[in-house]
Amino acid sequence: MKARLLRLHVALLRRFGPQRWWPARSAYEVVVGAVLTQNTAWTSAARAVAALRDARLLDPRRLAAVSEPRLAALIRPAGTYRLKARRLRAVTAWLLDRHGGRFRGLRREPLPPLRAELLGIAGLGPETVDAILLYAAHRPVAVADAYTRRVLARHRLVPATARYEETRAFLEHHLPSDPALLNELHALIVAVAKSHCRRVPLCATCPLRADLHGRPPAPSRD
Repeated sequence: MKARLLRLHVALLRRFGPQRWWPARSAYEVVVGAVLTQNTAWTSAARAVAALRDARLLDPRRLAAVSEPRLAALIRPAGTYRLKARRLRAVTAWLLDRHGGRFRGLRREPLPPLRAELLGIAGLGPETVDAILLYAAHRPVAVADAYTRRVLARHRLVPATARYEETRAFLEHHLPSDPALLNELHALIVAVAKSHCRRVPLCATCPLRADLHGRPPAPSRD
């Protein structure tokens, strides 16, 4: 299974090249982006991130000092802006209280309790937490988003009914504990899911077609 997953990684890398995720200028900007992209397209989240950058608020202490209404107004392009403003304030308060606004501790603390602690912050689900751990803290965590579950299920690597935690555990069990690999593979899977492994798949030109061994993909769950 490990060899098969690594072959998929190589095939995707040959087709799409390095993705260089996460597109951010600092670890804290990754955290902000992970919250803002919840249930919205990245293009919309990126506009909200840019607004915060223009306001010089992509810093934990500066953002924590801003009123919630002003923060909500700035991130309006990301949608559900009042809710996301509360979530941004919550995760920022945790980062300041627990780590002084720095990421050194996130990169050194034992991973299971750290992940559990982040999951305890209001509004942070597994996908957001794992994106923060992988892309901001460079921890060996697999992000098992809907794109990932779709691709893996169609290649019969996980059941079509597999949920987030089951898929994350599968990837972390069968792949090396390497943040750089997990980072690149997730980004590449998103790329192929958007270009080929859509709700109606375009298998004929997909770089992963050989892995299907001539079988049609399993129906999408979404």
